[in-house]
Amino acid sequence: VEFVDAAHQRGMRVIIDFVMNHTSDQHPWFQESRKDPDGPYGDYYMWADDDKGYPDARIIFVDTETSNWTFDPVRGQYFFHRFFSHQPDLNYENPRVQEEILAALKFWLDLGIDGFRLDAVPYLYAAEGTNCENLPETHDFLKRVREEIDAQYPDTVLLAEANQWPEDVVDYFGDYANGGDECHMAFHFPVMPRIFMAVRRESRYPVSEILAKTPAIPAGCQWGMFLRNHDELTLEMVTDEERDYMWAEYAKDPRMRANIGIRRRLAPLLDNDRHTIELFTALLLALPGSPILYYGDEIGMGDNIWLGDRDAVRTPMQWTPD
Repeated sequence: VEFVDAAHQRGMRVIIDFVMNHTSDQHPWFQESRKDPDGPYGDYYMWADDDKGYPDARIIFVDTETSNWTFDPVRGQYFFHRFFSHQPDLNYENPRVQEEILAALKFWLDLGIDGFRLDAVPYLYAAEGTNCENLPETHDFLKRVREEIDAQYPDTVLLAEANQWPEDVVDYFGDYANGGDECHMAFHFPVMPRIFMAVRRESRYPVSEILAKTPAIPAGCQWGMFLRNHDELTLEMVTDEERDYMWAEYAKDPRMRANIGIRRRLAPLLDNDRHTIELFTALLLALPGSPILYYGDEIGMGDNIWLGDRDAVRTPMQWTPD
């Protein structure tokens, strides 16, 4: 609360990360769910007697996970997870889960928070016969979130984190004719690797092509443009040839790679060359949308590829030159 108050006194608004899709397996809800299937938390998560459900749902963390299902010896059933096996997915078919999420959002808003980065929003619902991404039920719930927040906490910002193609992400803004009734902003993931390709190839086409394919968005909504974030520089939405090119140019050491991407910060990616960093930053600021900077990139902060997975780019902020 003191931090939020101090930020507001300086004319800054505070947006926090809010994980909607899953919890830790150490969360009290999950611990109760695994111990007591018939208890109040028994169906807060997605349980099954086998691991055959939702076969069309892709495995996102291909480096570490072999299935979207993990067996729990306490409950004697499998639980569903789109990410790590220690991050069980919540069951949004349960109305109580929906109420819990809304209550958690309002808790933070009552403390003065100005908005949320809604993590992993494409995966809230699952359905057999689909890839379990961007389902209509997910959009219905987000519309409800927006409606309740608008009514009680006007001027709150909702930023969708949906690592998808623009034609799918645009739906997270909501109804076009009404100016958007879901999220106010959404990250534009496919632009990120294409900026790096465009500069290295000395060609505008990687960026201009994806921008040309980006649909119009409702008035009052905006894309969030970025060069790097706390995850790997994703190469999911490029061709195999382009992915090999990016790895060869920017991740020559295999330790620099993670999942389907590159786990490096901006400065090391650009050989710590200040002029190149300034060029990339200028390109970011010139793109249509709101620029989003990852902490430390403003001072050319480095990374640590000796750390596991994506922790390489999540080291503490370097407040001193030590």
